[in-house]
Amino acid sequence: MDFAYDEKTEDYRKRLTAFLDDHVLPAEQEFHDTYAGDWSPPPLLSRLQAQARLAGLWNLFLPGEHGAGLTNLQYAPLAELTGRSPALAPAALNCAAPDTGNMEVLAEFGRPRQQERWLRPLLDGTIRSAFAMTEPEVASSDATNIGTRIARDGDDYVITGRKFYITGAMNPNCQIFIVMGKTDPSAARHLQQSMILVPRHTPGVEVRRGMTVFGYDDGDHGGHAEVVFDEVRVPAANLIGEEGSGFAISQARLGPGRIHHCMRLIGMAERAIELMCKRALTRTPFGKPLAEQGVVQEWIADARVRVEQARLLVLKGAWLMDTVGNKGAHTEIQAMKIVVPATVEHILDKAIQTYGAAGLGQDTPLARLWAAARTLRLADGPDEVHKRSLARRELRRHGGQ
Repeated sequence: MDFAYDEKTEDYRKRLTAFLDDHVLPAEQEFHDTYAGDWSPPPLLSRLQAQARLAGLWNLFLPGEHGAGLTNLQYAPLAELTGRSPALAPAALNCAAPDTGNMEVLAEFGRPRQQERWLRPLLDGTIRSAFAMTEPEVASSDATNIGTRIARDGDDYVITGRKFYITGAMNPNCQIFIVMGKTDPSAARHLQQSMILVPRHTPGVEVRRGMTVFGYDDGDHGGHAEVVFDEVRVPAANLIGEEGSGFAISQARLGPGRIHHCMRLIGMAERAIELMCKRALTRTPFGKPLAEQGVVQEWIADARVRVEQARLLVLKGAWLMDTVGNKGAHTEIQAMKIVVPATVEHILDKAIQTYGAAGLGQDTPLARLWAAARTLRLADGPDEVHKRSLARRELRRHGGQ
């Protein structure tokens, strides 16, 4: 078993590290200071994107002809590096959710005309997108509960429903929604749902309000929105795949999305450990540095152990996705989705504690990072759903039903 990165990965790591150190990290403060509060990305993002393209650091997440041709295992340490600046680095490289998952859906399941109309500009970074799945009026942790209706009417489909926490939808450049709803409520439970492309400016689409996350508007990610679809009519050709394939497509989309989140979370943890150590070495309460306090040393040691364990699980999951496919990596993907956000939330909590009141505000990235980690215990499925599914799979291995 070889834990070393291959030559291609190491080359990308060196170039990406230099790009982050030279361009992204120095721009973080300006990025937040120039955010106008209207969910429009600050102008410096376009500059960073142009620099990333020149550096060959573009669409790294997407394998095959549309992306950089990296495997999941090769991409994992690169996504980890972008996690050190999650509000800025992924977007600078065109590797930010939800666009990444939407591009994967269009690349794998989209028709040629759908790919030409929507995938190409997403790959070029000229538009943004949103994935409209979660709903306020049903228990959305069970995706089969979705109530949005996608009804066939001649050569069109008519979409009616209400979604919320739709990431990216507040960004004025979000031009396309992938909407999940029910085309046949009488079909088998996992064959009722379909996915359809809905352009933002279609009559009947109302982006009703932005929604905060732990008090943050997440404008740097394009915000989260409540979106109403009121008898929205789109051509039948906008359907992705076939009727009834929506649930299967959603699972194909969410698997890579979950592991990408976990890859970036490892980078967030490393940033937190770095900040915690710097603070401990420079702060002196009660006559000696924090770094000499036993409890702080315990936090630092515990953080290092936890992040190393989490990284190994993420890398194993990425390797399995490459070698046996997403279904073969199901257990590891669920395991990392359970443990990594909670682990990183814990590490960030201790880093905040090390900073005291300063860790709560805008002078360090820790509060925002904590909010992001805590959110990911719900996004792409809450902890409890993954634990339930994982436990049932283990029970079946030992004779359970």
